[in-house]
Amino acid sequence: MKKIDLFTKLLPYLGSYKLNRWFGYKNFSPMTLTYSVTAACQSRCKTCQIGAMFCQDPARPEKDLKLEEIERIFQSMNPVYFFNMSGGEPFMRNDLPEIVDLACRYLKPRVVHTPTNAILTDRIIENTEKIVHIVRKYDASVPFTVKPSIDGVGGLHDEIRGVKGNFECLLRTIDGLKKLEEKYDNFHLELGTVISNFNIDHLEEIEDFVHSLGVESYRNEVAECRTEFFNLQDEITPSAEIYQRLIKDFAAKVEENIGKKKKLARTTEAMRVVYYDIAGKILEEKRQVIPCYAGVSNVHINYDGGVWPCCVLGYEKEMGNLRDYNYDFQSLWHSEKAQTVRRYIKEKNCACPLANQAYSNELLHLPSLCKAGVKSIKYSFK
Repeated sequence: MKKIDLFTKLLPYLGSYKLNRWFGYKNFSPMTLTYSVTAACQSRCKTCQIGAMFCQDPARPEKDLKLEEIERIFQSMNPVYFFNMSGGEPFMRNDLPEIVDLACRYLKPRVVHTPTNAILTDRIIENTEKIVHIVRKYDASVPFTVKPSIDGVGGLHDEIRGVKGNFECLLRTIDGLKKLEEKYDNFHLELGTVISNFNIDHLEEIEDFVHSLGVESYRNEVAECRTEFFNLQDEITPSAEIYQRLIKDFAAKVEENIGKKKKLARTTEAMRVVYYDIAGKILEEKRQVIPCYAGVSNVHINYDGGVWPCCVLGYEKEMGNLRDYNYDFQSLWHSEKAQTVRRYIKEKNCACPLANQAYSNELLHLPSLCKAGVKSIKYSFK
């Protein structure tokens, strides 16, 4: 039933995006909202400069949207299907549960998700449990997922993340979140790895370690240069040839284990396998392998109220700032500037393997969706 419910509720969104792409963007709302709740971050990752950029900015805390501002923005939006939080480090905002409460009240998401660097173990576990209760208060069938990052095992993780002791914090955080997963049926723990030039020789070790922890959901994505990360000059992305070789082995292992997982996990894992193939082709061919719906199916709200089509284009193609639009999302979303950004993407002036957007693109690309469906069904019988 959950699988049927998922696609039934997504169909109105998918049809709207197709029609708008064919006949001009007029009447539609995003199905996925990613909100960077803060730029604050303790990490000094080799793949991201957000923490380093904002740690010395005394004015940064004042730039974060306040709860009353967030409420006005969410009130002006239509319901979304996926509500993703991002950062910086999301749990550095101690009012994260209140933000989720506002999202559940006004946006009525069907999935709530946040990543974390896992450093603030006690706060992460405490506020995760608060969020679980908030989500259950509105709808107990809505899953809440937390994805701690693991970019290496032991000292390698600390080296890449730029914080000594981060790996030990990660292990404690995983242990606490696993206990919550046993306690609440709508809470799910995931782990995620950013594949970069700093860990490409250690992926098998990382994957084996993750499986040894008994974590059911594990995903990875390739390190990217994004305006959001202030890392455009950094040599962090593996070559297409290396990435394709690595991801082929990774995808094969994922497929081996798909049949052992629950129905919803089988569906998402099958979509990830298709994504890995698409990401490799994008890196190799440097073009949109399938049409991109960034700024249409997905939207990104930055910590300071800036609205982006995606976090890769970020500051470079900002559609506007909600503070300048009196917190009225609809006015900004349908502005001429927003339309100009959509035309830029539709004309294939950009191409990237951004995972968050790629999954939406898969849903809107029938051949990719069919591939994922076949894999999910095929491995159900293994």
